Amino acid sequence: MVKQQNPKEQCPRCAKGKMVTDTESGETFCSNCGFVLSEKLQEYGPEWRSFTQDERGDRARAGAPTSLTMHDMGLATIINPINKDASGRPLTTSMKSTIERLRTWDSRSQVHEPVDRNFRQAFSELNRLKDKLAISDAVIEKAAYIYRKALEKGLVRGRSISALMASALYAACRDTSTPRNLKDVEQAANIKRKDIARCYRLLVKELDLKMPVTDSIQCVARIASRIGIAEKTKRYAIKVLKEAQKREVSAGKDPMGLAAAALYLSCVKNGEDKTQRDIAEAANVTEVTIRNRYKGLKESLDV
Repeated sequence: MVKQQNPKEQCPRCAKGKMVTDTESGETFCSNCGFVLSEKLQEYGPEWRSFTQDERGDRARAGAPTSLTMHDMGLATIINPINKDASGRPLTTSMKSTIERLRTWDSRSQVHEPVDRNFRQAFSELNRLKDKLAISDAVIEKAAYIYRKALEKGLVRGRSISALMASALYAACRDTSTPRNLKDVEQAANIKRKDIARCYRLLVKELDLKMPVTDSIQCVARIASRIGIAEKTKRYAIKVLKEAQKREVSAGKDPMGLAAAALYLSCVKNGEDKTQRDIAEAANVTEVTIRNRYKGLKESLDV
């Protein structure tokens, strides 16, 4: 007999024993007084079994989850390309030509509206940026949501779809505290930084977005992994940045530049052989920025 205990559930009768589930009989009862809470266990899984991944896909009756990154949110229907009826018999020649014509009109009508065409172009660009910048699905969903809101407000008219999509992605990265700066988005989207920044300011103003300040500590791991800095050095850099935040030295400074300077300071302190140029290239900042931030951190923190 297989038993499964739920440590959070207590017996409603004696309030001492834990509730135990017998998976064979389906009973849920108290381990102390034996009080039976329920006699039947509900099965939440499917009633069918599958032994291969293909078989599982064929037998599943639910489609993919809805997503804001699809022009129709994943709610579109298609006419089955297999020319067979419900009982599995092949269609007649006349019915086959009718169904083929219906399929053609169905596919045409799905992207007939200008809004749908706009979404298709924008979200194909978003998927390309997702692969280039290695961004999670949650950030992509947020970017798609911001772009949909921008289209609702009529902000896309007269502007580049690619630039607005890139700025929506940058806004989503800022909102979810994902360490991606404007330069990263610029290189991935192949659009001028000035255009992305202009569209980003428009989104923030028109959609009333509240953007959190980027935390420089989150940028440390990214720079360190690019040039192979040791864990000890990385931890010391985080310690330096925490101290800088405590003393309000980091206010008004570029987070990526500050993180790069903290890492360089940590490398010098721990005797790790990394030059300013190495760290500057990994962080996408200039060597002058690192020198200035390094000097400021050293003076204010006395390290």
